[in-house]
Amino acid sequence: MADFQGHLSKLSIGVSDDGVADYQLVLDDQPVLALNPLLGQTLQLRYRGQIHCQHCGRQTKKSYSQGFCYPCFISLAQCDRCMMAPETCHFHQGTCRDEQWAEQVCFRDHIVYLANSSGVKVGITRATQVPTRWLDQGASQALAIARVSSRRLSGLLEDTLRQQVADKTNWRALLKGDAEAVDLAALAAELKQQLKGPLAELEQQHGDDIQWLLESPWQVRYPVQQYPTKVVSHNLDKTPEVSGRLLGLKGQYLILDTGVINLRKYSAYHLTVSVD
Repeated sequence: MADFQGHLSKLSIGVSDDGVADYQLVLDDQPVLALNPLLGQTLQLRYRGQIHCQHCGRQTKKSYSQGFCYPCFISLAQCDRCMMAPETCHFHQGTCRDEQWAEQVCFRDHIVYLANSSGVKVGITRATQVPTRWLDQGASQALAIARVSSRRLSGLLEDTLRQQVADKTNWRALLKGDAEAVDLAALAAELKQQLKGPLAELEQQHGDDIQWLLESPWQVRYPVQQYPTKVVSHNLDKTPEVSGRLLGLKGQYLILDTGVINLRKYSAYHLTVSVD
């Protein structure tokens, strides 16, 4: 049995030459274990009862915003509500928590996209996070439809598009099987026609800051031997030891024969991970 210890980060995901998502376990910010070869083997996760804030290192009894202590959660710009709802950005009001951080992160090109995970959704991400964002969400297909100059503008465009398409992933449906393939290019053209008026208003207000894209759809396959018929979720806060045979990997989830677990939820938790 091999043991690995450290503070958990979200799974590192790449794409292999044959188009399959390739997973690595990350502890203390270092990839320590390739997970795809472990399909069919038993994994054990043991939460050691310690959480250290991923920003300041302070020990905290509870993780906020996936890995922060409470003081960092209420003070850091990356934990502000506008990161989840970018259309609410308040930088222009002079109330940003950290203007230097915002200049580096929020005032960079962002991509507005359609993705097919549990069904089609609209989303946004920094241009540098394509396709990482899609892999983290467990999307089997995705299509970048627009490039914009700031996070706030990406949120305004997303807010318009979600009048016709969802902006959330149904995680239970995601883990029950592969989504049915969709012609995302055709759907994007249909959405632009349906929302012609509101989109024209945005373009008039922001001009060249919105660039519509004509790109080829992206797709990937996930390493899943078997999907659960009933989705049961493990919770390390309630049950600090979890074990099971690894049946698949999708998004940030491990699919075990005993249940599923979203590892990103437990960022900054100190774990021991064993492979039997």
